Amino acid sequence: MGKTAFIFAGQGAQAIGMGKELCENFKVADDCFNEATEALGIDMKKLVWESDEETLKITENTQPAILTMSVAALRVLEEKGIKADCVAGLSLGEYSAHVAAGSIEFSDAVRLVRKRGKYMQEEVPIGEGAMAAILGMAEDGVLEVCKKASEFGICEPANFNCPGQIVVAGETKAVEKACEIAKEMGAKRAMPLPVSAPFHCSMLKGAGEKLAAELKNVTFLDMKIPLLTNVTADYVNDKAEIADILEKQVSSGVKWQKIVERMLADGVDTFIEVGPGKALSGFVKKIDKTVKILNVEDMASLENTLKELSI
Repeated sequence: MGKTAFIFAGQGAQAIGMGKELCENFKVADDCFNEATEALGIDMKKLVWESDEETLKITENTQPAILTMSVAALRVLEEKGIKADCVAGLSLGEYSAHVAAGSIEFSDAVRLVRKRGKYMQEEVPIGEGAMAAILGMAEDGVLEVCKKASEFGICEPANFNCPGQIVVAGETKAVEKACEIAKEMGAKRAMPLPVSAPFHCSMLKGAGEKLAAELKNVTFLDMKIPLLTNVTADYVNDKAEIADILEKQVSSGVKWQKIVERMLADGVDTFIEVGPGKALSGFVKKIDKTVKILNVEDMASLENTLKELSI
């Protein structure tokens, strides 16, 4: 029997109205939004369903919104009896994975990611940091691009998503230069990403330190499902490591491709992207075309997933 992995998206997957259908059809999903509202003192349904793209794009709103929607979808899957053999999430998605693994209570996670978003945003004033995706270039090529661009400021690899897609982050001028250099060196495309801060690079170290103070107030629980972390692309073996890993995660590169490769090596043949968007499904497909890739974000995708798993 092959194994099933649940994977959870990070920032950028948000959309106005996400989760509404699931909440209208499943009490467990609706309860999830209500729990987030209670934990944060912000009307989560109003924020996610009735605000606008700009408001939802503010990092301290985006992070709890995506987490809430992802966990709402997760609860529906759990109610249907679908279980994961392992879990992982890209960047912010790692918190959804911890909720799935049972290592962090949802109410703690939603409070944490709101603070995480706030600290990440405050660390680098808007306009001073940027991120860009470099497409069609091997890892060593991108590392060379970062080295050359570093003459103009901080520029570091931030996300290793899949073969031929690596994201860089750093100071705006250096990241703009990196795009030019990458194109000169033969990248297919190099494009700035619509984010408000340079995530997963050393410019965010201070944000990680502030988050560490918040993590001290959280009780971590034993993991019921194995979880792989962005920082090492390996399993988290002990709940005592979680706080340290989540602090580092803010300013470390995301080793997504290696996480997927490790899951494949460990026998995963079905990936279910739980929550908004299908970005991770695309990455998995580029890493291995033979595996089954499903997602759950609304009624249609849920029904398709249940049908595919013949439940």
